Amino acid sequence: MASATAMASIRVPCVQQHPAVLSSNSRGDSSARFSAAFASPARGLRFSRSSSSLKLGGNNGFAGLGLVRRSRFESPAVPAPPPAAFESGFFDAKPIGLNGSFLPPRRRKVEPSTVCAAAAADAEGDGVDISKGIEKAPQSFADKYPALVTGFFFFMWYLLNVIFNILNKKIYNYFPYPYFVSVIHLLVGVVYCLVSWGLGLPKRAPIDKDLLMLLTPVAFCHALGHVTTNVSFATVAVSFTHTIKALEPFFNAAASQFVLGQQIPFTLWLSLAPVVLGVSMASLTELSFNWTGFISAMISNISFTYRSIYSKKAMTGMDSTNLYAYISIIALFFCIPPAVIIEGPKLLQHGFADGIAKVGMVKFVSDLFWVGMFYHLYNQLATNTLERVAPLTHAVGNVLKRVFVIGFSIIVFGNKISTQTAIGTSIAIAGVAIYSFIKAKLEEEKRATKAA
Repeated sequence: MASATAMASIRVPCVQQHPAVLSSNSRGDSSARFSAAFASPARGLRFSRSSSSLKLGGNNGFAGLGLVRRSRFESPAVPAPPPAAFESGFFDAKPIGLNGSFLPPRRRKVEPSTVCAAAAADAEGDGVDISKGIEKAPQSFADKYPALVTGFFFFMWYLLNVIFNILNKKIYNYFPYPYFVSVIHLLVGVVYCLVSWGLGLPKRAPIDKDLLMLLTPVAFCHALGHVTTNVSFATVAVSFTHTIKALEPFFNAAASQFVLGQQIPFTLWLSLAPVVLGVSMASLTELSFNWTGFISAMISNISFTYRSIYSKKAMTGMDSTNLYAYISIIALFFCIPPAVIIEGPKLLQHGFADGIAKVGMVKFVSDLFWVGMFYHLYNQLATNTLERVAPLTHAVGNVLKRVFVIGFSIIVFGNKISTQTAIGTSIAIAGVAIYSFIKAKLEEEKRATKAA
């Protein structure tokens, strides 16, 4: 009988309590007696717990219950329950614990999900404030005080620019080799970039052949403009070189009109008239004037103009720090050949010896190192600063930078300038300011039109 029942049954891990099952047991007896039990019409139910087993029998309804001793190792078995058991809620009752007591219902507190709440609100067309479920990161000093940080960038840009121009001119007073010094400027900057990349500050951006081809013309114009600017610094006063370089906006406008085919408004051309007039007045009475310095400064204006044109064609998603580093590396290779060809023999014969004899080996090497470091840092800071401000602030910053450099160079070197040179320089700087203001306004209007 037990074998037939086991074959026709299925195993279950536990038995749910039925309301009709009642327990009547004395503490001294090892068996239990029940007043009623569930029975199927065709099969009986056995439940084994420890060494006892529960056997149900009968053909219809509820039947008596007896307790039978069975083997401890016999697997408990139960027949498949009839559909009526599910309908009666027998299997929905509370679970029984190991000691036969009813387990309390387990409740788990479910916190509302921020993402789910946002998704539900979005599905219903409502908004939800998800900031309650997200911890806000603490703001950095730059986020709290952006104006103060931008002002610091401008201050450092001007300071490093002035220091570079003064130290650069002092080097040319005892070591007049601008091609070699130009190479040193870029070489120190390249070493600085390589060390920064090695430290991951910043992380080096990858470069491919296509990007290299785009940056090569930019780097060539950068190298040519850099070398010719240094030739001008070496032969004329720093203030005069910067006065000539105030003509750079004029060359930019001319290149945009006749090379790129962009229509330049008449008001912009009109604002350039004071620039041309002021530079002409300053050049006629400049005490340190010579054609080498003047022509070199003019070539640098043209070179930097074409650098701007090629930069627009080589627009990339690379950050300014990595972009300037790659341009400096490529420009260095363009600067080395003319330095070797033009100044190499003179340097080997007496150039290095004369420079070291005048100031000593330590000062000679340290001056070259620091002038290169200041050159790279001021250019890098200029790029980073101009990224933080609007075009109008950019333009004003460039004008004020030139005023600072001219003023400090006159004070430090004691350059004597005539009254006409002073008036001409002032007119040129004022013209650059007017031009920059008008150009920045036109660019802002153009962006606003595109955005609309």
